[in-house]
Amino acid sequence: MRGRTLSAGTALAVFAGMTVTLAAQPVTAAPHTTTTVARPIAAPAAALAAPDISVTNVQAHLTQFNSIATSNGGNRRAGSAGYTASLSYVKTRLQSAGYTVSEQYCSSCTYPSNNLIAEWPGGPSDQVVMFGAHLDGVSAGPGINDNGTGSATLLENALVLAAQNPTMTKRVRFAWWTDEEQGLNGSRFYVNSLNATQRGYIKGYYNFDMVGSTNGGYFINRVTSTTAAPLKAYWDSLGLQPEENVEGQGRSDDYYFQQAGIPTSGYAAGASARKTSAQAAKWGGTANSAYDPCYHRACDTTANVSATVLNRSADGVAYALWQLAVGGGTPGCAGGQVIGNGGFESGSTPWTASSGVITNSSSQPARTGSYKAWLNGYGSTRTETLSQSVTVPAGCASYTLSFWLHVDTAETTGSTAYDKLTVQVGSTTLATYSNLNAAAGYVQRSFGVAGLAGQTVTLRFTGTEDASLQTSFVIDDVALQAS
Repeated sequence: MRGRTLSAGTALAVFAGMTVTLAAQPVTAAPHTTTTVARPIAAPAAALAAPDISVTNVQAHLTQFNSIATSNGGNRRAGSAGYTASLSYVKTRLQSAGYTVSEQYCSSCTYPSNNLIAEWPGGPSDQVVMFGAHLDGVSAGPGINDNGTGSATLLENALVLAAQNPTMTKRVRFAWWTDEEQGLNGSRFYVNSLNATQRGYIKGYYNFDMVGSTNGGYFINRVTSTTAAPLKAYWDSLGLQPEENVEGQGRSDDYYFQQAGIPTSGYAAGASARKTSAQAAKWGGTANSAYDPCYHRACDTTANVSATVLNRSADGVAYALWQLAVGGGTPGCAGGQVIGNGGFESGSTPWTASSGVITNSSSQPARTGSYKAWLNGYGSTRTETLSQSVTVPAGCASYTLSFWLHVDTAETTGSTAYDKLTVQVGSTTLATYSNLNAAAGYVQRSFGVAGLAGQTVTLRFTGTEDASLQTSFVIDDVALQAS
């Protein structure tokens, strides 16, 4: 963990990156201003039971990090030989397990060196759940609790995911950051390198910094948030009564993700702050003593780790990962997301749409990312369509079509449906919405579509508007999940 607290006003520079040029919505539309509803990360209904993560295996990784430090001047500071060897150890294990692994050179870091990014090749590429930990330590010692524990916890979780190879409902991306101890520089460089589309794909970032403190507590970043729910659910199941990670706010790699509008959470066991009497009463340990007595010191070795805290953290990561990103894995089911470019962030392909429907116009904000599909909103007679041909796999237990719909209208009569949106799959009409469904934000609409199994059909949205008073039908995050 970084030792100095960041100012809450620290500016985040976001690179423009790749820009997709699409036709804008006509200026004659006069929709009301709306507010985007924050995207929760919900656990899939058919999630498999999470595996037990062997704390012995996690400790074996810590032993490797400690040996690397011993062989390289006693530390694993960013840019040092110890850091490079640590990155090589993690990278080699991930490549052998089948991950797509890349190194990102951080040219603006205090000690220029590489971030390590590993992605498991399953699940939709525009629905990413990300797990990260900083791999570097301070120059004073080997950095085993800070932050070998977070790094080893994610490495073992990544290896177990690869070994089990379950059906994925989301893409899982792991990251090991450099130069955290000098100011969160590696993760800042990564976030700044993402364009708006790429940031929109990341539905949650989970950070793990010091998860084995010997006098530790059980802390969760933004503990009451929807993003934190699976992490909290696991520790709640153990009766641990986790608390907000007050000490760690703004001091670790979740900071720049949060500043970029990406939902964040994570586990921590505490650093140099002191355990209170109330915390000692419910968690054990010594009151009025530091959570980690060897924080940023030479004694931060493998002896400076609580196996109990580490085990609970590693298993909690697995629980969250499985809840967020793993499907039911029905035998014979080639499941996952069937819709292509469901968030509209990758241009128009494979959608077919009326001119101007897929847009990044700020007059109607997207639910996530920058782009969405905006049908109608002209205040004049008009029909617009949005469609995609999809092949639905056979042999799955569950098929759910969902999308998020915002209806904005200037119609004032409360009982007449003047303007309509019809949703069809093949020749079947699933639903019709109208100006009567107007709402302040996006509302998720879901349908069981098991009858489509094994078919190739067209999903079609058709918006019709009468001669006066606009109604806008704004659609985002379309998904057809088979599992």
